[in-house]
Amino acid sequence: MPEIAPDISHLTIDYAIQTMLGEIYVISFVTAIKITIDRLRENNKIHDLEKRQLRAELKFLRSQVSPHFFFNTLNNIYSLTLEKSDKAPAVILKLSEFMRYLLYSTNKPRQDLKNELDSIQNYIDLERIRFDDSLQIDVAISGELEHKKIAPMLLIPLVENCFKHGANKRIGKVDICIDAKVVDDFLYFKVSNTLPTKGLSKPEFLENSGIGLSNVKKRLELGYDPKDYALEIFEQEDKYRVNLKLKV
Repeated sequence: MPEIAPDISHLTIDYAIQTMLGEIYVISFVTAIKITIDRLRENNKIHDLEKRQLRAELKFLRSQVSPHFFFNTLNNIYSLTLEKSDKAPAVILKLSEFMRYLLYSTNKPRQDLKNELDSIQNYIDLERIRFDDSLQIDVAISGELEHKKIAPMLLIPLVENCFKHGANKRIGKVDICIDAKVVDDFLYFKVSNTLPTKGLSKPEFLENSGIGLSNVKKRLELGYDPKDYALEIFEQEDKYRVNLKLKV
């Protein structure tokens, strides 16, 4: 039976326009979905790239700390060896303990806060051996440390800076205070040291912080949300002070 041709006598221009608009709407809707999906994929690629770059930069910054610390400690051992000091074996033993910490505890983005504070105590013991009675160190640790996490080797440069710009730059009695207190989900970490002897100009002293403080600042910026930390560095009452509030 032959096909009957559709009756198009009733078709109007309005109908044709409505049909075309409907098709254009469908095409536009599908195109918008595709563009949105493509943009999301591109944004995800950019985000993944930024995350990889961030991880690489943080890893680089962490890797800076260890050689910097070892360089200073090996210099200390070298000086003790030249003096034929009986302290050298004890310093080497403490250094080996510290190396164990670096090898097994610092390869993750976060580690236990207690491990970081234990490593600081190890570092202080190294400096006590070297300086003897010329150095007065007060250490206070309080609060609940369990289940608290921190970026590895973040606090040690702050402590090292006290010795570098306090004990090493001054003749006579030097006071170094270290206070670590955990309140709820925040660590309040404060360090202070006696200002260097007069003769070392203030600008040189403040600008010569080396790798330590600049490294800490950069790692905080990259590894923590701005609302999760606050870092203050200032002079007060003949003391150089660093106060860090950090979410742990």
